[in-house]
Amino acid sequence: MSRVVFDIETLGLPLESFDDTQREYLLKSAQSDEERREAIQKFSLHPATAQIAAVGLYNPDTNKGKILFQAGQKLDYYSPDDSIHFVSAGEKEILTEFWKDIAYYNQFVTFNGRGFDCPFLMFRSAVLQVQPTRNLLPNRYEPSLHCDLLEQFTFYGAIRKFNLDFYCRVFGVESPKAQGVSGSDVARLFEEKKFKEIADYCVRDLRATAELFKRWEDHLDV
Repeated sequence: MSRVVFDIETLGLPLESFDDTQREYLLKSAQSDEERREAIQKFSLHPATAQIAAVGLYNPDTNKGKILFQAGQKLDYYSPDDSIHFVSAGEKEILTEFWKDIAYYNQFVTFNGRGFDCPFLMFRSAVLQVQPTRNLLPNRYEPSLHCDLLEQFTFYGAIRKFNLDFYCRVFGVESPKAQGVSGSDVARLFEEKKFKEIADYCVRDLRATAELFKRWEDHLDV
């Protein structure tokens, strides 16, 4: 069975991209400059107020993958060990290529994919009029189609949830944050035009998720 791990990195849209009515709605609860900044920072959490900065796909069996990422220029290169193909593109092209690639796999693996990545990808595809090639939210209780590790590690909500970094530390897997970058840094890195650093962080997310998937598969998939 062919399977793939995927992950996204998101970026809040500029406040100026919304009209007056939208801006009023988005900031209606912000009573101070600090609350305004916090509200804007949260744009990246919702597909109606954010875009996809990067999508990564990684085959846990071959240890090869692809990162599609925004960079403001055309980039096409491989990691030093040739295991990861990096390709820059606009958001619509990223989504188009993602849907082409995901169609070839029988099972996809995520961490909190049902709660974040999958709805985000589907919503942004609708906004940009990109046609999906499959349903990313199939039967919740059938991990042979979509194995969401957050669902599996909490036994579908029976026990407390932790973030990816915490689970990595619990299972002795190198955390994607080990090099000092986290998802909260994406906006800053994008503004500083450090696009490759965003792509590299996405790779670390993928590899960590793939390692956790192996732990689940070996010891919990019964």
